[in-house]
Amino acid sequence: MADAFTIAAIPQGSTHRHWKMIQAGALKSVHDLEAAGTQVELFWKGPIREGDQEEHKQIVESFVRKGVHGLMLVPFDDRFLVRTIEDAARKGIPTVVVDSELNTTQIVNFVATDNKKAGALAADRMGELLHGKGTVFLQRYQKGSASTEAREAGFADRIARAFPSMQVILSSEFAGATRDTAKRAAEIFLSKQMESVLGVFTPNESSTTGMLMALQGAHGPHKLSFVGFDYSDTLGAGLQGKQIQGLIVQDPFRMGELGVKTLVDYLQGKSVSRRIDTGATLVTPENAASAAIRRLLSPPVLAA
Repeated sequence: MADAFTIAAIPQGSTHRHWKMIQAGALKSVHDLEAAGTQVELFWKGPIREGDQEEHKQIVESFVRKGVHGLMLVPFDDRFLVRTIEDAARKGIPTVVVDSELNTTQIVNFVATDNKKAGALAADRMGELLHGKGTVFLQRYQKGSASTEAREAGFADRIARAFPSMQVILSSEFAGATRDTAKRAAEIFLSKQMESVLGVFTPNESSTTGMLMALQGAHGPHKLSFVGFDYSDTLGAGLQGKQIQGLIVQDPFRMGELGVKTLVDYLQGKSVSRRIDTGATLVTPENAASAAIRRLLSPPVLAA
């Protein structure tokens, strides 16, 4: 049994807090494994521009050529890298997929939020805020993004089933991969539909930030109930200022930690679960200061 491994982790990008938290969790796992006698060299590299699928693919292929022992991957969508990852598997390089699903059975496992359940959690918060009545705008993120599409579906399905007096309107414009594109999409919504809706749901960090920026730039205070997804300092400030009434917060630190751990377990011949749910938590202006939420948002390894 080998006691030293090289692992390449390829996120969608490197600037957003979400990717940095996954990296921090992965590094903690490396530290814990080394303390237990298993040496792991972790290579971390994402595309310079988030949304650049070709560069993302090239990074994966370069690590495969180098002959790393395993890959930890965050795919942009559920199809683009299927052939690449299946080729890696044929060459004896296994992959753990983290955060966003890939439509292939040729992986070790999938470590992520149960995104449909998380979307339903957002719907429950919206139903509470609107007392089960009114029209809600759902800002879609990006076509083919398995994680956000599951959140969107979970949100819409729960509204339809649990809140029959509420209606969901889907955006005609996708928010896209950056805060700037998300802001532009949000501004289109504000100019056309703001008067007809009472709430808005955004399914990831960039779409939530873009919507917040657009609402802050709108003339006069807005009266929308706003539930978003993921966390950043900017979104935390929006929550504290009650411009956002709820954030569904994942545990990216745990994704990175378990992604590396399960990949090493697999490389050592141990049995691993095919799917691991890392959980999602509703953060509101009322509970944001609690000890449990503070630990989730700032794991000890990042506190320094």
